[in-house]
Amino acid sequence: MNNFQEAFMSPQQDHFRAFMPYGAVEVANAGIGPLAGLRLAVKDLFDVSGYRTGCGCPLMLAESDVKARTAPAVQRLLDAGARFVGKTHTDELAWSLYGVNAHFGTPVNPAAPDRVPGGSSSGSAVAVAANLADIGIGTDTGGSVRLPASFCGVWGFRPTHGRVSLAGCMELAASFDTFGLFARDIDTLEAAGKVVLGDDEIVLPAQPRLLVASDMADRLADGPRAVFDQAFAHLGATPASVYAGPGVSAVYEAFRKLQAWDTRKSVISWMTASGMPRSRGLDERYAFAMSLTDDDHLAANRIRDSFRQRMDDLLGLDGILLAPAVHDAPFRLDAPGEVFDGYRHEAMTLLCVAGLAGLPQIVLPAGKVDGAPYGVSLIGPRGSDLSLMAAARMMVG
Repeated sequence: MNNFQEAFMSPQQDHFRAFMPYGAVEVANAGIGPLAGLRLAVKDLFDVSGYRTGCGCPLMLAESDVKARTAPAVQRLLDAGARFVGKTHTDELAWSLYGVNAHFGTPVNPAAPDRVPGGSSSGSAVAVAANLADIGIGTDTGGSVRLPASFCGVWGFRPTHGRVSLAGCMELAASFDTFGLFARDIDTLEAAGKVVLGDDEIVLPAQPRLLVASDMADRLADGPRAVFDQAFAHLGATPASVYAGPGVSAVYEAFRKLQAWDTRKSVISWMTASGMPRSRGLDERYAFAMSLTDDDHLAANRIRDSFRQRMDDLLGLDGILLAPAVHDAPFRLDAPGEVFDGYRHEAMTLLCVAGLAGLPQIVLPAGKVDGAPYGVSLIGPRGSDLSLMAAARMMVG
């Protein structure tokens, strides 16, 4: 058995069901570089040479050819010495938040085995949390890195929209899709970030202007609010309003409509052409997307434009927003359907802020609520990604 086969995560080794059960096909890396020796898990939305790309969907997996090239963002990490250990589970077509896949199974949340792991980048988050990988690659459209990072108690990072190439990755909603990273510690997250991000357009000062998103925090119940307050109380941040103007409902609905509109050009087009059966959840999102009109799209775009400008003005070149990542800890796997439905909408009122504005957001472990992990976050100016990581390092000591 060669070194690659020893490193590759086989189903027998994967007790948390984080990885797709693909056979081991060797993926070369540089062996040397800043990421040498670190294990890399890749969400099965990205092409990896020698593998098919399944996207959490049996039909798409069956249609996929064996890829001859690795997605550029993945390749950069390999070229920096990271060692590929497998492709990880995702929600079907990456269009959900919980990591529950009726076809391929649900990864086990290592920090709370009776709770959902969060999705759609569930496998990568679980692989990192379970110490089966050191770096996890995901994608984040509506929260698919940030939410599972909070749920599994690991660091998660969504970069400035468009900063990292998504060539060789399945498109869900192009005006929101981003690359994403998981790690168990800030050192590893920064090391991977430096490889894929390049130089910052905005370098935050050593003492940035700290703002606390008071109207976002006001949406938290007592348990999550206590963790949030404890994480940031010592920083003396200035209260700021995020939703002022359009209001929380308008901001969330604009995000929801624009994301759905984008899917009409990508996965919905494929779903229609392929005749793919639509499972619960996907059928509702499909119907909602197809119900939208040109006027809906134009109105939502106007809100996005004004919201982006408001967030740019709020943060300027030196501001960091201290914000909740989601409103609560992960819920139980056996929760009734109304919990699944309700959690998504409440979480998206918080997750949509960075998504609609296209801003970088880092999630860091902060504590526990009802025995399960709960993370908090920092949102930075557009293009300040590495500076935001450095600021997070300073805040956690």
